[in-house]
Amino acid sequence: MPNSWNEEVLAGVAKLMPYNAEAEMKRRGARYEKALLPFVSNVVVDGRLVTGQNPFSAKATAKAVLRLL
Repeated sequence: MPNSWNEEVLAGVAKLMPYNAEAEMKRRGARYEKALLPFVSNVVVDGRLVTGQNPFSAKATAKAVLRLL
C-alpha cells in the first residue's frame, strides 16, 4: 500500500506523484484504511491480501505474510 496522501504531502513529495493513489483507490470503490497518525506502522490483512501503509510498516507486513504461509 502506498503512503497515505497526507504522508506524501508531509514528506514534501506530493507534487512528484503522478496521481493521488489514496483518492484513486477510493474512487474505484476500494475500502481504504490508514493509520490515524502519519508515519506509523499500519498493516491490513484481508483474506490472503496483506498491505502495509508505508516503510515503517515493513516488519509488521512481513510478519503478517509469514503468518499466512
